[in-house]
Amino acid sequence: MDKLPVILFDGICNLCCGWVQFLIRRDKKALFRFASIQSAAGKHLLASAGLNPAQAETIVYVRNKEVYIESAAVLEILNDLGGMWRISKVFKLIPKAVRNSTYQFIAQNRYRIFGTRSSCLMPTPGNEKRFLL
Repeated sequence: MDKLPVILFDGICNLCCGWVQFLIRRDKKALFRFASIQSAAGKHLLASAGLNPAQAETIVYVRNKEVYIESAAVLEILNDLGGMWRISKVFKLIPKAVRNSTYQFIAQNRYRIFGTRSSCLMPTPGNEKRFLL
C-alpha cells in the first residue's frame, strides 16, 4: 500500500458512501485512498490499527501511521482536504467527548436514517486507482 492517507468507511451505508463521493468530487489532488471496512484491504488496515473489523462502527482515517477515528477522523479529513474545509478546525474547540457523542449517535442510527445498499460502493473506471480492495 502506498503512503497516501486511507479513509476506511462502511461500504453498505448510504451516509458513508455519500461522504466518500463528496470527498472524491472535492479532492482534486487525489490525496485520499478509500477502502470499505468490508473489503480485504479494509479488514487488514483495521486489524493493523488495533481495531476489530467485526465491530467497526466508525470512519477510520490512517495518515502517516497515525489512526484517527470518529469525530477526529472527520475533522482531520476535512483539514487535509484543504481550502475552505480547513475552517472545520473550529470544531476542535468542542470537547472531544461531546463531538464523539454526537458522532456515535449518528453512527448508531445511520442505517435507519439513511438506509443501506445491497452491495458495497464500487469504484468507477475514473477513480478505481483510489480504492483499495
